[in-house]
Amino acid sequence: MSAPTRASLWRDLIHKPFFWGILAIVALLALNVIKDPTYLAISINPNNGNLVGNLIDILRQAAPVMMIAIGMSLVIATGGIDLSVGSLMAVSGAVSMEFLAAAGDSTSIGVALAAVGLSLLITGILGAVNGILVAYVGLQPFIATLVLMLAGRGVAKVITGGQNTAASNDPFRWIANGFVIGIPVVFILAVLIVVLVAWVVRRSALGLMIEAIGINPKASRMAGIKPKGLLLTAYILSGILAGIAGVMSVGSVMTVDISRTGYQLELDAILAVVIGGASLAGGKFSLSGAFVGALLIATLDKTVLYLGVSSSATPAFKAIVIVAICLLQSDRVRSWFQRRRRTAAPAPRVEIVKEEAAA
Repeated sequence: MSAPTRASLWRDLIHKPFFWGILAIVALLALNVIKDPTYLAISINPNNGNLVGNLIDILRQAAPVMMIAIGMSLVIATGGIDLSVGSLMAVSGAVSMEFLAAAGDSTSIGVALAAVGLSLLITGILGAVNGILVAYVGLQPFIATLVLMLAGRGVAKVITGGQNTAASNDPFRWIANGFVIGIPVVFILAVLIVVLVAWVVRRSALGLMIEAIGINPKASRMAGIKPKGLLLTAYILSGILAGIAGVMSVGSVMTVDISRTGYQLELDAILAVVIGGASLAGGKFSLSGAFVGALLIATLDKTVLYLGVSSSATPAFKAIVIVAICLLQSDRVRSWFQRRRRTAAPAPRVEIVKEEAAA
């Protein structure tokens, strides 16, 4: 491969938003390795044959964030936002735990699937409420989803009677804690769901239509696109994916904590989407970028704990890393550095060149 071709490939790569997310993940892992050279070590648990290690923990923790980040990407691409995903996770956990506790069968796969299905049905309906308020009533997405963000945990408290509900069901627990060929089931499910959503969005006209209504709703309507149905679809998908994230979260401990389940994860989802290169103004989104952004958020959370950063300083630490990544993604910032580099470069020695030519 010629040098110009390699240079052009490198330029194309650094303009990919997910590249800087991957670079940040590598930097954070390197920081952890500096503190502990065995940080990246992966071993096999002799009791069950599963892989264990910090990287495995990161994959498991990233799965719920991936789910809500993918849903958030679709909503943001329409020019909206969904602040209710954290509360919908709590609703999903409350529904599933209450159902399992009432069923009382700790070994039934059918009961586990019914609990998951009921949770997704409820969160899908609540996502549809968001979509109706935005698409048909005409409320601003921020206001419409803020209402459900505040009311969602109240709904979860009503479902559980204000108590932290615990249940027992081995198949349901396996969703969050199980392993397949040594890899966490929850991460495998997350990857499969991301691939499925990406395939549907990019292999059909759905992705283009979502981007169109995010860029210019009026022009898209004149082109024959019906934005109301697409908005409703995007919010329903966001609700269902938040429900899946809620199942993953409560399944790891088989207890729903109404005040903590999904708490502030809507912010992590928005950050993952932004890190992935999506435009908050709508019209541009990247599911692969959101996937990398979710991995970065999980890696960052793990790094904060591993380095012993105090809880009071944790938000500032995360903010510094995320702002740095967003600056590196900015075309304006990169252009400024390129101008500075050209200015600092030594001027060509024209006189010497002329003399050599004359000789």
